[in-house]
Amino acid sequence: MASGSEYFNRCGPKYLSNIDWNNAHHRRSVSASLVEGVYMLEEDRQARRGGSQCVAPPWWEFFNFKVVNALVDDNDKSIFGAIFEYKPSAYSYHRSMDRSPRYVIAFRGTLIKLESFARDLKLGIDIIRNGLHHTGRFRTAIKAVLDLVSVVGSSKVWLTGHSLGAAMAMLAGKNMAKRGNFLEAFLFNPPYVSPPIERIKNKKVRHGLRFAGTLIKAGIAFAAAASDNHNNSNGIQDSSFAAISGWIPCLFVNDLDPICSEYIGYFKHKKKLEDIGAGGLARLTSQHSLGNMAMSAVGIKGIDTSEPLHLLPSANLTVNLYPCQDMISAHELHQWWRPDLNLSCSVYKYK
Repeated sequence: MASGSEYFNRCGPKYLSNIDWNNAHHRRSVSASLVEGVYMLEEDRQARRGGSQCVAPPWWEFFNFKVVNALVDDNDKSIFGAIFEYKPSAYSYHRSMDRSPRYVIAFRGTLIKLESFARDLKLGIDIIRNGLHHTGRFRTAIKAVLDLVSVVGSSKVWLTGHSLGAAMAMLAGKNMAKRGNFLEAFLFNPPYVSPPIERIKNKKVRHGLRFAGTLIKAGIAFAAAASDNHNNSNGIQDSSFAAISGWIPCLFVNDLDPICSEYIGYFKHKKKLEDIGAGGLARLTSQHSLGNMAMSAVGIKGIDTSEPLHLLPSANLTVNLYPCQDMISAHELHQWWRPDLNLSCSVYKYK
């Protein structure tokens, strides 16, 4: 059994003794460590089922959070999320509390454990097929979000998640934004379904591939509009995409992580199109996924090309440029509460 200090070193920024909610580093660190808490809750559940006494200490209490509800997958009974309530002591109030959450709904990513891995892997395939919104796990997640927001409002509810959990939080956030509720969201290493163009070192080749992809997507979109006599779902999709443009989630990606690094090129390319006066083309193609279109075109079953989960009109994108040993470490959640990160931050707003 690991000691409490070992757990805390793994699960949170032990150097952070007080939270300044106006500090972006503090908000990011606490959000990431709460996601790690969900990993621990599920690991603890599996340990108890196996007869082990490896009980994770409630380290989140150090930050004045408590678990009020665990979110359980109906399929494998695993804990995939949790609702944390923030209850600071009466004497700890200061001005930064105005930016603090009242509740944080956190979702874990894929857990390499026997009891949960198969289910998590299937959900990862659902993300690739753009079918996460049809899963029982997401139905449980969005019900929890809707129920909580209906009681306390949207201004004090945060969403956070890592990897698969980031996709879950993103989908929940997009659904709430369509209802006019813009929840603050912290999405760590969110999956982007696309060929790894960002991994190509030659900038000219990257730009050429992205521009070619833009033209292909535009051609497919225009062809679809023509075949439906200009009265198809494309206009509806554009309206839906614009409707959530005011929601600006915080995305945290590592440029060495192929699972999420495509967000860097996605937003940069869209901005380049806007800068050269092709804003209409940027708006049209940024809401279509060439990967989903290609998979559907070659006959892969179960591919939903409407409103791809991973595409966003706006985002506050933070890129971790700190050197990593390999792609695995570039995808780890623990990187996001390091005190010595080399970060590049950009805000992209839908135009």
